[in-house]
Amino acid sequence: MRTSIVAGVVVLVLLIACSSCVYIVNEWQQAIVVMLGKPVGDPVTKAGIHFRIPFFQTVHIFDKRILAWDGDPERIPTLDNKFIFVDAYARWQISDALRFYQTVVDERGAQTRLDDILDGTVRDVISSYPLAEIVRSTGQTIVTGEETRNEEGQRKEITSHIFERTSAKIKELELGIKLIDFQVKRIDYTSQVQGKVYERMISEQQQIAEKYRAQGTGGKAEIEGQVEKRKNEIESDAYRQTEEIRGKADATATRIYARAYNQDPEFYQFVKSLETYRQTLKGNDTLILTTKSDLYRYLKSLR
Repeated sequence: MRTSIVAGVVVLVLLIACSSCVYIVNEWQQAIVVMLGKPVGDPVTKAGIHFRIPFFQTVHIFDKRILAWDGDPERIPTLDNKFIFVDAYARWQISDALRFYQTVVDERGAQTRLDDILDGTVRDVISSYPLAEIVRSTGQTIVTGEETRNEEGQRKEITSHIFERTSAKIKELELGIKLIDFQVKRIDYTSQVQGKVYERMISEQQQIAEKYRAQGTGGKAEIEGQVEKRKNEIESDAYRQTEEIRGKADATATRIYARAYNQDPEFYQFVKSLETYRQTLKGNDTLILTTKSDLYRYLKSLR
């Protein structure tokens, strides 16, 4: 009985010892073996089963995947003394597990160092640009009266500048970290700046509207001028045609009158006299004529 117990204890001890000798590294992991507080050998980056000296060596597992850094929104002054809130994020990776362990120990320590580096760099870079260049990510045409200018947004340049400065700082400190990406997630105005920004936006839109309104007024005047010109041309052409027709009609009438007069001059004069009576005498009009008047001659003949 005692022999069985002893054998069981021995087997249990052997199992514990064997399990303590083995550790597993997954595909997305890397490891550092530490003995008595000092790293032993190179970082273990190959996935699989590995061995260590039990009770004397400790294994620290680190992630090989891309990790996230998400900063807190910061209130930062711009070059033109306007305050904005900048919220940024970054992606990083452990490039040297041994240096990483020696400098920051673990991911929590790395996040703390990245907070210091990235927050400081973001503040330095943002404060060197005016507000308009920071908040605008693309180019925009600004209309001011008769002047038109193009303002290019500097968001891409600012992001690139922050990324380069941060990468250089991390490399200089030899933290075993590689910065993969950096982006500005959101930029918010403070309450003091927000009102001024809205006023500027309204002013710019009013200037654009005024420009279009002036263009419309000019186009309207041009169209009205063309219409008036065309109207005068039509009226002038119509008057010319009217005068030509009237002239032809008068010439035809003159020829008809001439032929009629030549056929019987006396009768023609009589008809014309009757027309004159009809046009001259109306109602109870009184007509005073001399005895030598042609009109009186025809009136006398009626007696």
